Amino acid sequence: MKIRTLLVDDEALARERLRDMLAAEPDLEIIGECADGAEAVTALERDQPDLVFLDVQMPELDGFDVLATARPARPPVVIFTTAYSEHALRAFEVHALDYLLKPFDRERLQVALRRAREHLRLARTEALNEKLNALLAEMRPPTRKVDRLVVKSGNRVVLIRTADVDWIEAADNYVNLHVGAESHLLRETMAALEARLDPRQFLRISRSTIVNLDRVKELQPMFHGDYVVILRNGTRLSLSRSYRDKLQQLLGR
Repeated sequence: MKIRTLLVDDEALARERLRDMLAAEPDLEIIGECADGAEAVTALERDQPDLVFLDVQMPELDGFDVLATARPARPPVVIFTTAYSEHALRAFEVHALDYLLKPFDRERLQVALRRAREHLRLARTEALNEKLNALLAEMRPPTRKVDRLVVKSGNRVVLIRTADVDWIEAADNYVNLHVGAESHLLRETMAALEARLDPRQFLRISRSTIVNLDRVKELQPMFHGDYVVILRNGTRLSLSRSYRDKLQQLLGR
């Protein structure tokens, strides 16, 4: 699949140089160019690019403002371009994959492109796996949702009501059940446990986190489509952008 690419820079010569360098990349398709931040916001939301080369310094809306303003349905991979190295740290704080210092050379561009390709490959694989898992789930006969979990700890066997679980995190081949001030390790994968839990009560908000919806107190938006989920006991959890479609389920309760 072609990597649909958007170029954003207020300098025409900078866009031309980048366009010429990217012309040698057969898997990239440049779908548009923007000369200012307002154009970039519109293009991000309208064209849904996979990859964006985004200039930091632009009049009115700079590169950081663009990311804070735009609301694409699927956030792209972002590579910042800048003449000032002090912008690099902030670029990573807003989830940019990489940054290029102007004037950048072909070797440094190739490094950034390798990272972008790998990131997109993993994202597409994850999206395909989610679709396949959803299809398999529809084909399987419904299973009875559990209302208690059995945890073995040494010579003890602990019974935990699922309604008492605040949230669950992945721990290799185990899951960590957070119940009030206690935590319990259960030998089970996140996917297997998620299938056994009542989806009306438990929601997976990232690859490594499941939350009890009854414990959710507040949602706080972050950069680039991420959210912080705050529980009633003050615990702060991340709702990652790849699970953002599940946000409506949180809001609808």
